[in-house]
Amino acid sequence: MSAFVFTPAPILGSLPGVRVCTRCVMDTTDPDITFDADGICNHCHTYDRLVASTVRSGAEGERQLAVAVEKIRRDGAGKAYDCAIGISGGVDSTFVAYKVKQLGLRPIAVHLDNGWDSEIAATNISSALRALGVDLETLVIDWEEFKDIQLAFLRAGVPDCEIPSDHAIVSSVHKVAAEHSIRHTIWGYNTKTETHLPKAWSRGHLDWRYIRGIHKQFGSGRVRTFPHLNFMGSLGIFRAANLNLLDYVDYVKADAMALLQRDLGWRSYGGKHHENIYTRWYQGWFLPTRFGYDKRKTHLSSLICSGQITRDTAREELMQPTYSIELQRADTDYVIKKFGLTDTSFAAIMDAPRKTFNDYASYAKLREGRPYQLARSIYRLARGRR
Repeated sequence: MSAFVFTPAPILGSLPGVRVCTRCVMDTTDPDITFDADGICNHCHTYDRLVASTVRSGAEGERQLAVAVEKIRRDGAGKAYDCAIGISGGVDSTFVAYKVKQLGLRPIAVHLDNGWDSEIAATNISSALRALGVDLETLVIDWEEFKDIQLAFLRAGVPDCEIPSDHAIVSSVHKVAAEHSIRHTIWGYNTKTETHLPKAWSRGHLDWRYIRGIHKQFGSGRVRTFPHLNFMGSLGIFRAANLNLLDYVDYVKADAMALLQRDLGWRSYGGKHHENIYTRWYQGWFLPTRFGYDKRKTHLSSLICSGQITRDTAREELMQPTYSIELQRADTDYVIKKFGLTDTSFAAIMDAPRKTFNDYASYAKLREGRPYQLARSIYRLARGRR
């Protein structure tokens, strides 16, 4: 087999034979996409449904948020902290820290150091939390163990190579919450800007059976310290209650960035989730090169539907490189070196057959099976009789 030779990530903004939604910029690079008679995709319809059912902005958002905040205060009375928040150094999580303090809550911030933090992320976290007076607990992941898990995902041939980090972040925040007897966690996820998410591109974020199975098959399978959720935890049972705070405020990302820069000395890091080197490389080089997926389409499409950018602006952005070609090359070299791979072994990873979430065992498959469905029916019936 020939050794790996770097090429820039392909520009996927306009491809022959690819059908594009008439409302957003999602297209048939999502193999599961569907369109209605007007050419509007299923992701836009999902967006409308979720926004209508979960987003409560304006006066109603303020009222419901006030009710939630009062409950958090009551449940946290007498404790050092009344809520736990995750912080990455990115705009969403930093704005949550800002808003939580503005609401008068007493958070502890949790950061998972997975070995890939950029310098900007570290600086943003320290400067923002120092200015806000928020305590920070950093969980440093065992690098050799985590490297083994990440390499297993690359070798498995799936596009879900970032979900071990996402899983560990969620698990870490809930772990810290449990250690401090905190009953509430607050997150920077928001429906308006993070809804156009194809399952084919990334799935299984809370599915430890999926992660563990791939690690056993393509790695050592040994887990000593990696933070993870069991089956009950993946269902949200015995975990602190989650609040997606940004669904209750009039959140405009550009305005939030300007506010954080002005008040906290926060610095922009380029693209969505580019505060993490591996995530930047995974989204900006690996996914488009290995699978033909450009995740900017998902983020831009949600911004279009929320009225924060125009469709023309999004299409123009998609005709540009995912990020600097020089940085793509540097990141790729860095990833290969940090994983201890040779150019030949990395080429083997890139040339291996492509797989999907459905090719491996998962909790999702258990939940689709008859035993789980029967148990769920019995549980619901029992609850209804109480």
